[in-house]
Amino acid sequence: MNIHVFTVLPQILEPALDGGLLGRARQEGIVSVVVHDLRDHALDRHRSVDDSPFGGGPGMVLGPEPIFRAVEAVAPPRPLFLLGPGGRRFDQALAVELSAGGGFSLLCGRYEGVDERVREHLVDDELSIGDYVLAGGEAAAFVVVEAVTRLVPGVMGNDASATDESFASGLLEYPHYTRPADFRGWKVPDVLRSGDHGRVARWRRAWALRRTLDRRPDLVAERGGLTADDRCVLEEFGSASDTEGAGGTPTAAPSPPVAYPGSAPFPPQEPTAP
Repeated sequence: MNIHVFTVLPQILEPALDGGLLGRARQEGIVSVVVHDLRDHALDRHRSVDDSPFGGGPGMVLGPEPIFRAVEAVAPPRPLFLLGPGGRRFDQALAVELSAGGGFSLLCGRYEGVDERVREHLVDDELSIGDYVLAGGEAAAFVVVEAVTRLVPGVMGNDASATDESFASGLLEYPHYTRPADFRGWKVPDVLRSGDHGRVARWRRAWALRRTLDRRPDLVAERGGLTADDRCVLEEFGSASDTEGAGGTPTAAPSPPVAYPGSAPFPPQEPTAP
């Protein structure tokens, strides 16, 4: 996997790309992520990459010359995506699609945006990570790079982890627990300690469905609603009574209010034995 990123602020990206699983994968040569400073391809001694917009208006615009010069000097892997609000919404399906290829490149916008000729004549497509405004595309670039590279075989310690998580199956992920089994009176569900792997798998499926129905019912609708098997596993764990509206349409059950620290008493720190 070979990824190139073009930015005016490489100092923002490099530390993030060097950490965690991605940093290790770069060191081991599993993935290559190269960050290019657009200022290295500026034409003046001030290393200018932006200018005021024709027609007036606030802010500055990234000029076409440094961007074209940088991309043409490197000949990076394609497709080359401009990170901006007008692009295709980046999601898990696209992350999977990109992870199956040999590589891609990202161009980080900054200031008021980039000269339109970059969009029309240089990049292949545009990506957006959400409907909100950032100061630049660097944070978005990191999101895309991490989401894609973690799917590359060898990056994660257990490759099965990438297939057993939120959105991989169109559902949110089930709850996770670890030791201690009893923490401040909150106990791990007995089924997870039973050793019955089949029942554990069904419990996890039921909770993935329950959590998705509660928090993201649109994901269930996109899958075509609940299947007969889905209803069976929900009924097995007592979660099916409030998953349907009139006519059998899945609906979101009301979620309990979140109890933040200080708003509700904690269980005893050291529960007394019965």
